[in-house]
Amino acid sequence: MSEPAEHRFYLDEDMPPAAARIGRALGLDVVAAVEVAPLPRPDPEHLASAAADRRAVVTYNRNDFLDHSAAFFASGKAHAGVLVVVPTVPRIGQVLAHALQSWCADRAPLQPYEIQYLSGWRPAE
Repeated sequence: MSEPAEHRFYLDEDMPPAAARIGRALGLDVVAAVEVAPLPRPDPEHLASAAADRRAVVTYNRNDFLDHSAAFFASGKAHAGVLVVVPTVPRIGQVLAHALQSWCADRAPLQPYEIQYLSGWRPAE
């Protein structure tokens, strides 16, 4: 029996790098853009870099990444998916890492060119 597919994430430069460090401590396979190459870089480079490592891009930058995803598809360039974080999820490393962990709990990894939204975050009561 084969191993189940694993979620692999690449946090673009709009995401706090602490989310990657905390996410790894939670057992997630996640890297931050700043850990991969010098910044700033154009968004298509993030999408290509993530694709080369079979990672889905995690970003708050919905509109641009929807456009980039369509352009990649139209030109035959592969990418491993995009997870768009909605604006109501705070840009706080710990919050984002836990939101990613929760998102992964009941979902299969993103498929090539798939776009999903991380929106289920709720503040602790």
